[in-house]
Amino acid sequence: MTVVLILGSGPNVVTCRDWSRAPFDRIVAINNAWAVRPDWDDLIHPDDFPEERQPVDLRADQRIIRASDYVSLQNQFGGFVYAGGTMAFTATYWALAALKPSVIAVLGCDMVYPKNDNTHFYGTGTADPLREDVTLRSLEAKSARLMVMAARQGCAVVNLSTDESRLVFPRATPGDAPQAKPAAYDAQTVKDALAEETRLGYYVPSGKYWKEEDRFDTAAIDALDALWLRSIPAPQTMS
Repeated sequence: MTVVLILGSGPNVVTCRDWSRAPFDRIVAINNAWAVRPDWDDLIHPDDFPEERQPVDLRADQRIIRASDYVSLQNQFGGFVYAGGTMAFTATYWALAALKPSVIAVLGCDMVYPKNDNTHFYGTGTADPLREDVTLRSLEAKSARLMVMAARQGCAVVNLSTDESRLVFPRATPGDAPQAKPAAYDAQTVKDALAEETRLGYYVPSGKYWKEEDRFDTAAIDALDALWLRSIPAPQTMS
């Protein structure tokens, strides 16, 4: 069994600072989240992540994952248009493909951005889901798709946050995360959704989907998102 902890930059990510390394076998930090705790294993960030925000001294067993590493692995699960353009989803798909875990637990990835409060653990940052982006129309549907894709690989995905979240992953604690089971899903609906993805053909091998947005029909993407939401039990969100 391999349990992976993925850390995003949401304000609640700091709650993990005092957590024991056990029961996590690997810790994956996204962008600035490497600064939350020093024992991370993998830092994943896009190529335009500012150099001044990157760690300077890496241990021999720490590594940085860039687009050249994660684009091809995310493509194994349908690419960026279907999987979603947030680094939280990218990191999870990368972990699923590269680390072959049995459980992926996320924290600081709720993608809820209050107007009058900190949006990130370091203050206020740029929120991907607030951009005009064809891949980010339904974060709930994208997270449902991710959870199903993981379940098809025998992997459970859980959310360690206790705050409001756009993710539909079931909630868990660090202590019970290793016992999580892959999500239930409706096989026929998943088959239909995958067939629709094939029919649409909105696949961009380079990962630079924004260069081809003119060929994407948002109504078709919305209909596809609705299929993915129907493929799982009622979304397990907390407001």
